[in-house]
Amino acid sequence: MKYTAKELREIWLNFYKEKGHVDIGHVSLIGDGTTGVMFNVAGMQPLMPYLLGEKHPNGTRLCNVQGCVRTVDIESVGDESHFTFFEMMGNWSLGDYFKKEKTAWTFELLTKVFGLDKDKICTTVFEGNEDAERDEETANYLLDLGIKKENIYYLSKDENWWELAGTTGTPCGPDNEWYYPLHDTPCSDSCDINCKCGRYVEIGNDVYMQYEKLENGYKPLLNKNVDTGFGFERMLMFLNGLTDGYMIDIFKPVIEYIESMTNLKYGEDTDATKSFRIIADHLRTAVMLIGDENGIVPSNVGAGYILRRIMRRAIRHARKIGLEGSCLGDVAKIYIEKIYNDAYPNLVEKEDYILNQIALEVEKFTKTIELGTKEFEKLINGINRKLEFLKVKDGGYEPTDEDRTISGKSAFRLYDTFGFPIEMTVEMASELGYKVDEDGFKKAFEEHQELARNSSSGVFKSGLAGNGEMETKYHTATHLLNAALKLVVGESSCQKGSNITAERLRFDFACDHKLSSEELAKVQDIVNNWINEKIDVTCEEMPKEKAVEVGAEHQFLDRYPDIVTVYTIGNASKEICTGPHVKNTSELGKFIIKKEEASSSGVRRIKAILE
Repeated sequence: MKYTAKELREIWLNFYKEKGHVDIGHVSLIGDGTTGVMFNVAGMQPLMPYLLGEKHPNGTRLCNVQGCVRTVDIESVGDESHFTFFEMMGNWSLGDYFKKEKTAWTFELLTKVFGLDKDKICTTVFEGNEDAERDEETANYLLDLGIKKENIYYLSKDENWWELAGTTGTPCGPDNEWYYPLHDTPCSDSCDINCKCGRYVEIGNDVYMQYEKLENGYKPLLNKNVDTGFGFERMLMFLNGLTDGYMIDIFKPVIEYIESMTNLKYGEDTDATKSFRIIADHLRTAVMLIGDENGIVPSNVGAGYILRRIMRRAIRHARKIGLEGSCLGDVAKIYIEKIYNDAYPNLVEKEDYILNQIALEVEKFTKTIELGTKEFEKLINGINRKLEFLKVKDGGYEPTDEDRTISGKSAFRLYDTFGFPIEMTVEMASELGYKVDEDGFKKAFEEHQELARNSSSGVFKSGLAGNGEMETKYHTATHLLNAALKLVVGESSCQKGSNITAERLRFDFACDHKLSSEELAKVQDIVNNWINEKIDVTCEEMPKEKAVEVGAEHQFLDRYPDIVTVYTIGNASKEICTGPHVKNTSELGKFIIKKEEASSSGVRRIKAILE
């Protein structure tokens, strides 16, 4: 049987509602700041307070289909299975039923509703380690249901344990993953779920949240919870016998539209097919983020930066296959009016706004491309003049590949000054019979990164005059001040500069009004409360894209190296920074604001001391 997205959505929700669950609907894709990530990256994430023991207003049995956004592996989008926006079909038990009921219901859904052969179903369970016991309980329930013993696999923590990376105080535990073969022909005698041949597909998993994650180890939760997650797009692909996620009915109308506008056929050319997928995926994500209840727009900071990167990647690939930029609005319309009009009615309500924001970004990036193209043409003309000179000088001269190559430094200037993607430089050069010194480009790029990495003042050192004990304390205090201002003034407040000496800190921030005495007192109290809470200051190195995704504050992201250091002060502050910092907020003493004044238009300045 073939399934549409609408049918699968209804089947999932109705099945669990019949089991006493309440459909709680989907929430905003934009993280609310409580979980430390920029976007909701898992269906359970908005439910974290309830999984930790807080009472949910809709009871202890819940279900929904929740949208998620993950951009850490954005470069993988373009193959047949990666998406930046995706949906998770979920159901939860908050201290209610546990392993016996959940294994039975998943088995029932797969065999009785979707008609899968129980003898072909394979599952994996946690093999156990020094932190948690082997999950024999789940394995025994699976055997009782009729799963073959040889189809139950015990795997390590890397495979069968779920926890939210980079967090503490969050629920976690062993999971039970469900697999099914796409066909009956093994690639070898040892072909099983661990084989890389692609025969077996993971169709979903049930997480048994028995533990709370600590900084060092785990402790049992008072209330044991169930968190089920089945990927919506993946399930649609599997149930319809497809191996390409972009062939499900969510994407098919978009693919067909792009085919009609470009006279290209999806699947015939590898590069063009990659562009089809990137456009289809990235425009869907852009529609969802702009049209979200807490919608964002493209910008150069935070979540807006991620959105801009996604949209500009789509625009570049549209140009690559000859799709006019104005057509991206039509792609967005398909998602709004035909694909998600029922499941996400907010998109229909905000349609004009969404389309306008997409059009603005297309226009802005088109100008960037146009400026870069002019500079590119100047480079080509310069090379041609050089070749003409050599021909005049030596009538029998034959240009070499090196003569017809754009230097790495020139290519990097196009990228750094004009925002011209290196891929576009290479592509355009190739069309004209020229090459690009890509190794030279990489070298210039690395030199640029090294310069940023070695910067010891200004933005990357938060204006420190030195690295002594007091400068270190004041530097940490600016992080707390920045975070407190966001709570009092609003999220629009952000650091515009700072200057730190051993005697005081000076902090400039975006704000459109003079702070009242009440606001200043509140900021001061918040900072001192954090100091009194004696919060540890921790640091972690990670790729800068991941740092953005987990919600780290930053400035001038393009100037940072690929690997950055993120300093976290409990739930108060998370920033990309090069340090130095104290180990614990208790070292700071008492924070006192001495003065608040204007710095420039739209920028205010605070001077403060520590006692």
